[in-house]
Amino acid sequence: MYLLPLDAVRAARRTIAGVAVATPLVPSPFLTARFGHEVLLKLETTQPIGAFKLRGAANAVLALPDGVAGVTCCSTGNHGRGVAYAARRRGLRAVVCMSALVPQAKVAGIRALGAEVRIVGRSQDDAMAESLRLVAEEGLIEISPFDDPLVIAGQATLALELLDECPDLSAVLVPLSGGGLAGGIAAAAKQIKPAIRVIGISMDRGAAMYESLRAGHPVEVDEVASLADSLGGGIGLANRLSFPLCRAYLDDVVLVTEAEIYRALQTVYYEDRMVCEGASAVGIAALLAEKLPALDGPTATILTGRNLDMQVHADIMQGRDVVLGDMVLKGQAYAARPI
Repeated sequence: MYLLPLDAVRAARRTIAGVAVATPLVPSPFLTARFGHEVLLKLETTQPIGAFKLRGAANAVLALPDGVAGVTCCSTGNHGRGVAYAARRRGLRAVVCMSALVPQAKVAGIRALGAEVRIVGRSQDDAMAESLRLVAEEGLIEISPFDDPLVIAGQATLALELLDECPDLSAVLVPLSGGGLAGGIAAAAKQIKPAIRVIGISMDRGAAMYESLRAGHPVEVDEVASLADSLGGGIGLANRLSFPLCRAYLDDVVLVTEAEIYRALQTVYYEDRMVCEGASAVGIAALLAEKLPALDGPTATILTGRNLDMQVHADIMQGRDVVLGDMVLKGQAYAARPI
């Protein structure tokens, strides 16, 4: 089984310094009062690209030798933005392959960073096939969104920052998709502090890593539109690294509904005055839905990104209905429960 070396994570922190930033870890007074123990928000929303994915993408792109033809990846949005940003820093061609389910705001953001965008099919697997074609036919280097040791080490630098800033941290809530972030943080954090709990959080529709862990091996799932669109996509049937890390190191995986994500987005906006993606809010959703009753010490949840459709965000803040593919998510005006 792949074991993420802590030295590789420390090396990644040195490599990405000056490209990705060390992000703030701030208390949520509302959530802390509500649950009776300190709840902290790790603000990856403050990265230059607005998402944590810059860490892993920069670590992988900066390690490439001179003279490569360019880079490619498949992405649900933020990884593509990270690859585009890092490739531009090195003067490399970047081609980002995405499915038709990716919101247009994320497509536009990647193009604005100078990358070419290919929209292929309606799943992450379709986008991956196009990325692999570019590797075979045009000689580009693929930067995996989660199943690459340099990408995972880059994402795992979050664990170093979390424990530097809060050594007595007892639990970390991590949005879970392909598992590079959750598996990397869990593996690194537990090498530093074995007693820490790391819990992966995903939406309850199309959660590929959750279904794969249940099955005991990588499986395919149907992808559907979600407020947590960044958590969509498969983990790859040939997954070598992130699946074993998640299976070995995650203490639990919790699923939240679209309605719970909706309420969490309202809560972080109205109570903490922050704008973030649906994927960023899943840890808060799990807390508010009381799906994590055993937590009683300092707990951090990662706000992974801010690259969202602002019209959808405005609709949620106003309590309006939101259309997610063939599903209409009924709106509800925000009202905080009594503390």
